[in-house]
Amino acid sequence: MTLTFLGTRGSIDIRTRRHRRHTSTLVSYRSARIMIDCGEDWLAAVRNVRPGAIVLTHGHPDHIGGLRRGAPCAVYATRDVWRHIESWPLPERQLMSRRKPRAIAGVVFEAVPVVHSIRAPAVGYRITAGRTTIFYVPDVLELRDRSTLADIALYVGDGASIDRPIVRGRGRLAVGHTSIAEQLRWCADANVPRAVFTHCGTQIVANGKSIEERISAMGAAQGVRTHVATDGEELNVRHTWR
Repeated sequence: MTLTFLGTRGSIDIRTRRHRRHTSTLVSYRSARIMIDCGEDWLAAVRNVRPGAIVLTHGHPDHIGGLRRGAPCAVYATRDVWRHIESWPLPERQLMSRRKPRAIAGVVFEAVPVVHSIRAPAVGYRITAGRTTIFYVPDVLELRDRSTLADIALYVGDGASIDRPIVRGRGRLAVGHTSIAEQLRWCADANVPRAVFTHCGTQIVANGKSIEERISAMGAAQGVRTHVATDGEELNVRHTWR
């Protein structure tokens, strides 16, 4: 399985060459080319990616806005996402049911509910190609079912904040993004060998390589190989990293 980080910028105003476009990742395996999320920055560029399918995590504009004028392929999303885009000119609509694995061109996607937004409920995806499984969750405040991280080769997570969560509301109404530090603890507890962070927030985008080195060191302290993804980066994921 190969991951190409097409875009790595979160819903922020600042952008750089390393983090220019809204977060989107291409999953390639054999002949499959599956694009995850298609935010507003992709409105005039999605056809250049040549995806065979597009899978969506949730209904915020930086994840769906690039589909406003249509899509060149089938789009897969949960009912929560379809409610946001039901009037858009999408030629083929496919429903992703939560916790029910679904094969797309030989790659299996399992939608896992996560806490992120009330108005736009989000999922992460356990993605399996051959003998390799990863977990992809670009926006997350809480992952309640930590068994989701069992036996994965790679965690791709939310880079909106480094040390402290970004939280609005309280209790069951809390929404936002957890920190990279907390996600690394999840990975360490689940023996996940490697973590990559996308959906980068202002702390990362504004500070460049110096902050990326700090994040790598944070991961090393937890026993997790860690780095920050950049636009255009390709990553070949194998069955095991240790």
